[in-house]
Amino acid sequence: MDGIIFVLEALVVLGCILMGTRVSGVGVGLWGGLGVFVLVFVFREPPGEPPAAAIAIILAVVTAASMMQAAGGIDWMVLVAARIIESRPKQITLIAPLTAFLFSVGAGTSNILYPLLPVIYDVSYRNGIRPSRPISVSVVQSGVALAASPVSAAMAAMLTLTDTPTYGLGLTQILLITFPACVIGIVVTSLVVNRMGAELADDPEVQERIRAGLLAAPGQAGAAATAAAPPASTGAGATDAQALGTEAPLEPASARLTATKEGRNAAMAFLTGVLLIVVLGLFPDLRPAFDSGEGPVPIDMTTTIVMVMFVVGVAILFLGKPSVKTVPDQSVFKAGMMSAIALFGIAWLTATFIAANEEVIVETVGGWVNDYRFVFALSVFIVAALTTSQSTATRTMVPIGLAAGLPPGIVTGMWAGAIGGVYTLPTGGPQIAGANFDLSGTTKLGTKLVDHSYFVPMLVLSVTTVVVGTAIGALFF
Repeated sequence: MDGIIFVLEALVVLGCILMGTRVSGVGVGLWGGLGVFVLVFVFREPPGEPPAAAIAIILAVVTAASMMQAAGGIDWMVLVAARIIESRPKQITLIAPLTAFLFSVGAGTSNILYPLLPVIYDVSYRNGIRPSRPISVSVVQSGVALAASPVSAAMAAMLTLTDTPTYGLGLTQILLITFPACVIGIVVTSLVVNRMGAELADDPEVQERIRAGLLAAPGQAGAAATAAAPPASTGAGATDAQALGTEAPLEPASARLTATKEGRNAAMAFLTGVLLIVVLGLFPDLRPAFDSGEGPVPIDMTTTIVMVMFVVGVAILFLGKPSVKTVPDQSVFKAGMMSAIALFGIAWLTATFIAANEEVIVETVGGWVNDYRFVFALSVFIVAALTTSQSTATRTMVPIGLAAGLPPGIVTGMWAGAIGGVYTLPTGGPQIAGANFDLSGTTKLGTKLVDHSYFVPMLVLSVTTVVVGTAIGALFF
C-alpha cells in the first residue's frame, strides 16, 4: 500500500511540474502550490518547509540588481564587454562566450546577454567569421553561468540545500567546483563549434543574400546591416534586429553604445557587493559570530548575502541615483519576481514530497543514482529542459539527489552542467533573439525541435561541464 501511495504522490509532483511548464513563468509556482494542497489535503502528508531562505536571497539580489539596471549599470557593463570582445575579433568564438560568462556571473542574470548579441554579430560578420559560432556558444553559456554566480536565483536555491550542518558545502566550495567546470566547458565547446558550419565564403545562403543586395560583404561599410528584415523576423528581439537595417559606418559596435558615470558607479557598487559575498564565504571568521549554546557560530551565508545586497542597494541609491519608481519596470525585476514565485511553489512541493517519502527515496532512488550516477545528471537535465528554469530544476531534483545519498560535491558538479539543458528546445528568449540579430541567417531555430543552432553547443557544454564538475567534486570534496 505504501508503494502505491508513493507512486500516486510522485505522479502528482510530476503532473504539477508538467502543467506548470505548459503555463511557464508564475504558473510553475501556482501549480507547485496546488500540488502541496493535494499532498496535504488528499494524501494527508504534513506540509514541507517553504523555501524562505532562498526567496529572501532572490528578493534582496533582484532588488539590488534592478536598482543597478535602473541607474544604467547594465548599459555600462555591456559597453565594457563589447570593448573586450572587439579587442580580439579573430578569436570571437572564444572571447565572446567567456566575456558573456564573466558578466553573467557578476550580474547574476542572463539578461545582460541581449544587448551583447548585436555586438557579437557585428564583430563576427565584419571579420568574416560565421556569426552562428560565437552567438550560439554565447547564448548557451548562460545556461550554466548561473551555477557559478554568487547572486543568481539558481545559486540561492542550491546554497540553501547544501550549506547545512548535514552537507557542509558552502558558497566558496560550490564556486570552486562550478566556476572552473563552466570555464573548461565553454572553452571546449568553443573549440568544437569553431569547426561547425561552412565559412561565410562557402555558405550558399549567405552568398545568395550578398548577390541579391540584402547583405553587404563582410568587411565593407554596412556589412553588419541589411535593408531587409532579419531571417527570423518573429519573436523576441525582432524589432531591435530590424532597427539595425540601416546603412552603418565601418566603426566598432561599441561606438554606438552609451553609458553614464552613474551607471558605472552603480555597476561597480553591485560588483563590489558580489566580491564581498565571495570573500565572506571564503573567510567565515569575518562574519559576526553569536553563541549558539555550543560556542560562537558565524552567521550563515543566506543572512549574509541578504544584508550585503541591501547595503549595495542603498549604495546604488547614492552613487547611481536611479529613479526608484522605475525599478519595478526593469527586466531584471520582472524576471526575478517570476523566478521567486516559481521557485516558492515548486520547492515547497518537492520539500513536502521528500519529507513524506524520504525512506522510500533513499532505498529505491538512492540505489539507482548510486549504481548509475549519471541518472541524477540526466534527471536534472530533463527537468531543466522541460521547465526552462535553472532554479526550478535545482529545487526539484537536487534535494532528491542529496536524500538518495549522493555526495554533495558530486551533486554540485553534475548540477552545474545539467542545468544547461534549459536550451534543449529553441524556445528561450536568448535563443530567439540570437537568431533574430544574426542578419546573415546562419543562426537558425530549426523546424524539428533539436535541429537548431544551439543544440550541439548546448549538449557539448552540458556534458563537458558535468564531467569536469563531477571530477572536481569527487576528488576534492
